[in-house]
Amino acid sequence: MSILSFRRPSRNVTPVANLSETISGYSIEVMPRTAAKIDDFRSVLPQGTRVYVAHIDGTGIDEMVATARRLGEQGFDVMPHVPARSVRNRAELDRWVGRYADEAGVRQALVLAGGIPTPRGDFHSSMQLLETGVFDRHGFTRLHVAGHPEGNRDIDPDGGDRAVGEALSWKQAFAQRTDAQMALATQFAFDADAIAAWARRLQDNGMDLPIHAGIAGPAKLQTLIKFAVACGVGPSMAVLQRRAMDVSKLLVPYEPTDVLSRLTALRAQGRTGGIEQIHFFPLGGIGACADWAAKYGGTATQRAAVSG
Repeated sequence: MSILSFRRPSRNVTPVANLSETISGYSIEVMPRTAAKIDDFRSVLPQGTRVYVAHIDGTGIDEMVATARRLGEQGFDVMPHVPARSVRNRAELDRWVGRYADEAGVRQALVLAGGIPTPRGDFHSSMQLLETGVFDRHGFTRLHVAGHPEGNRDIDPDGGDRAVGEALSWKQAFAQRTDAQMALATQFAFDADAIAAWARRLQDNGMDLPIHAGIAGPAKLQTLIKFAVACGVGPSMAVLQRRAMDVSKLLVPYEPTDVLSRLTALRAQGRTGGIEQIHFFPLGGIGACADWAAKYGGTATQRAAVSG
């Protein structure tokens, strides 16, 4: 069953006013080309926010490092993606990681397989990158890896979760032998109950990696569909198509208020497993996502700035 749903939760929805604790300390994802449109992130995001820099296929390492350096200089906690399938060999991985460390002062990364189907070189999985020891050698103190609450057909083509489960077990074991702090950063999803149920299953199976739950920021339906296709969020497509057929919803931008309200209620009941914080995918724009977060979860000053 898909974990993605745009239907309004029918029970135990926490009032919007109580979202602050859930949203507090959120992280957010940017791409170099979208980051370039913002002159100064200090006017958009709370100081110290962890900003993931997505490494989209075709983006050069020079552009990635420059974006990471600029964000770091503006006072943000920078976490670039390192996609295994885009790295040609160990020497290139060492160069990339070394440049992040030496030129941008970065000491953390999201290590993942990457979205391209065919590897450019020697690596096809995040586990292979972690096994090289390159991140430890360059003094990286935090390493995040991908989590998939609704599965991943790139890993399990049959729609199951065997390979995903085996990969999570490997990552859990790796966390015990690295000095770096580790966490799971998940793909974006829309059904809080299913996200929480997945997190509890991991916990019940002895996996204690903290979970940073991916949530889509405010966006138009057409934008959600585009990113759902690009990111392989296959089970959501039927839900998105049903929403597209509802004229009353077609022109109304999606906001994550309901899913986060429900997640807040589940958290209060102790039913969110290892979910530690929220990671926003600003599919409708960085500014729109940051404004929404400030309105519902920021400081009083931030909320006043948004409403003013």
